[in-house]
Amino acid sequence: METAFTELVGVRHPLVQTGMGWVAGPRLVSASANAGALGILASATMTLDQLRSAVREVKSRTGEPFGVNLRADAGDARDRVRVIIDEGVRVASFALAPSRDLIAELKDAGVVVIPSIGARRHAEKVAAWGADAVIVQGGEGGGHTGDVATTVLLPQVVDAVDIPVIGAGGFHDGRGLVAALAYGAAGVAMGTRFLLTSDSTVPDAVKARYLAATVKDVTVTTAVDGLPHRMLRTDLVNSLERAGRTRALVQAVRRAAGFRKLSGLSWPQMVRDGLAMKHGKELSWSQVLLAANTPMLLKASMVEGRTDLGVMASGQVAGVIEDLPSCEELVTRVMTEARHVLGTLPTPG
Repeated sequence: METAFTELVGVRHPLVQTGMGWVAGPRLVSASANAGALGILASATMTLDQLRSAVREVKSRTGEPFGVNLRADAGDARDRVRVIIDEGVRVASFALAPSRDLIAELKDAGVVVIPSIGARRHAEKVAAWGADAVIVQGGEGGGHTGDVATTVLLPQVVDAVDIPVIGAGGFHDGRGLVAALAYGAAGVAMGTRFLLTSDSTVPDAVKARYLAATVKDVTVTTAVDGLPHRMLRTDLVNSLERAGRTRALVQAVRRAAGFRKLSGLSWPQMVRDGLAMKHGKELSWSQVLLAANTPMLLKASMVEGRTDLGVMASGQVAGVIEDLPSCEELVTRVMTEARHVLGTLPTPG
């Protein structure tokens, strides 16, 4: 199935495995790429050396195109861009809109630039700056998210820009892919669905929590870092929502200290990163620290298997996912179902 997106990045299928922190490592990315989707490596939780090593590991596992996801507001974003260019990575994706000069630097090196956006005006801005495509995430998507449903946001962005648009938020099967194509998208991006595969390194106990969840068990909260964050409702989420400002600050400092030791960041760097995530929001100091060390909360669940202490970012589709196929099985299933649906649609007249 060829679309403007598959032609742009050179993959076989119009599917993207999103860059999820602590989840989208070399094993998942290479499995997604080998299955014909665009696998995206999550780099925000890696040092520069770890990023370079991870990119080289993916290249040793697959000869297919893949991408790297970057935080545009990270202090070392330009150094990470240089790694992408030096290592010949096909795609750079961004969780936030990159600057005009970063886009230009990547494009001059032949790297395809695909920012993720959550509003039409953001899509228009990055398109004007030279972005090659955009991933549009509606409110159903996991992690930091907006409040506009994909079914409203996706066609709005398709009508606003003349570059390929990839829909995200609420997709997990072939029917969803066909629906996105009908809206004018050139493909779909999936996070939670790829997290729940046998190729994902997420611990079994955590996967079991996702599989057991209903759609009502997936919530949006601002208690973790002050920004709307879609995740599974857990005892940790409940405690953060109940905590007063003093208790929340104590918890934030303790978790921030752990992340500082892990990442090698200084306290000023962590605070700057946290402030960079405010985006004009009024955040308390505890929320600023939590914003800076949210990766530690994700690591507790996605790496250490601590469903009691960690944050489990999740799209609403977790409530309808019931199995753990391999990436190859998942992609084959999605594409087979999409072709079947397309073949059964009534023809005009």
